[in-house]
Amino acid sequence: MRTRYRWSSPLALLACGGLLLSGCARFDDSAAGQTFSPAPAPSPESPPQVQGPGDSGTDPGKPGGSQPAPTPVPPPQGCKDFDKAVIATCLDTVATVAGLPGDGTTPSALAGERKSGRVLLATAGRDATPFEQLDVQATGDGGLTGLALSPSYVEDQLVFAYVTTDTDNRVVRFAKGQPPKAVLTGIPKGTTGNRGALANDGKGALLVATGDAGNPSASADTNSLAGKILRIDTSGKPSADNPTPGSAVFASGLHSPGGICGTADGKRLWVTDQPGNADAVYRVQAGQPLAVPAWTWPDKPGVAGCADFIDANGILAVGSASGLQNLPVNADGAVTGSPTVSLDSKGKPPTTYGRLAGMGMINPQLAVAGTTNKDGGKPVSSDDRVVLITISQTNGGQGKD
Repeated sequence: MRTRYRWSSPLALLACGGLLLSGCARFDDSAAGQTFSPAPAPSPESPPQVQGPGDSGTDPGKPGGSQPAPTPVPPPQGCKDFDKAVIATCLDTVATVAGLPGDGTTPSALAGERKSGRVLLATAGRDATPFEQLDVQATGDGGLTGLALSPSYVEDQLVFAYVTTDTDNRVVRFAKGQPPKAVLTGIPKGTTGNRGALANDGKGALLVATGDAGNPSASADTNSLAGKILRIDTSGKPSADNPTPGSAVFASGLHSPGGICGTADGKRLWVTDQPGNADAVYRVQAGQPLAVPAWTWPDKPGVAGCADFIDANGILAVGSASGLQNLPVNADGAVTGSPTVSLDSKGKPPTTYGRLAGMGMINPQLAVAGTTNKDGGKPVSSDDRVVLITISQTNGGQGKD
């Protein structure tokens, strides 16, 4: 059996403080990177599988269970996709999504196109419709890379976006039918390192993950907004209880963040990053540098959005260019083993969607993800797509040698 050493540390949406794991943790990764197949029930050795609703034959929005083998799904015909999990088609580079509140019977989400700045409303069983048009500068890795609902969305109907402009990276807010308004400006812009991500902190504030703008040293510079996790209120001001009064900086040490996620109460937060030498996911703690990853991927699969399914079945799901990375995590938020990969490029429809990017939660068992196959992938006729992803409460997985 091959064993690899991984650095572990503390870190938000699908089955996705102080240092919980420190030093060098030893994990068995003999099954890492392999596809897991359904099994009657999960066990510590075979964690629950995260999957698309179409994989199990279930209806979107309903928890999975022991199900018959899925019926093969025909390939898409133009923009028509026969996969039940697909709720929007023929978009372009869906780098970010935000699940909309609801009971899950008709799941819906906002989807943001990185290059065009378009925000669309994607709803199961309906064609996607325009929601907002944002002005963006999409050179390099910039553009529209983050979406999040207001912490009080049900009351104010506000949506926040992380965008790249001609002069900077910034956070804007908008409501349907109203022009966008700048909330936080002056985040450094570079030829690279412009990706950003947004999330609610579960306590009424907004978390903003910023890239280093191509200057790695900026992530440690306390006077720079680059390479940070910022915590602001809905008007763009630093949250009152931030680690340093009057400063928006919540944590430092990012380079090219792909997603930020956590539990609904904000007690557990995670951020993904692509620092260059290896992709990583960090446990986020107020005022603590992002120095020791909870997990790293030396093969650099291109980690992006994430979803915290820990409350459901102990899974932190991370979207990537090679599928969904499923990290087993215990109740304390510690990574307990190597990730399995589902919805990967080696699978067959409906188990593969190509490059998975932004992710967002709709309810505790249902998440949504966007694909970016038109940006370096192998698009099918219905790409790019918005896809529902659910976690099975009883289906597990068994590694294949």
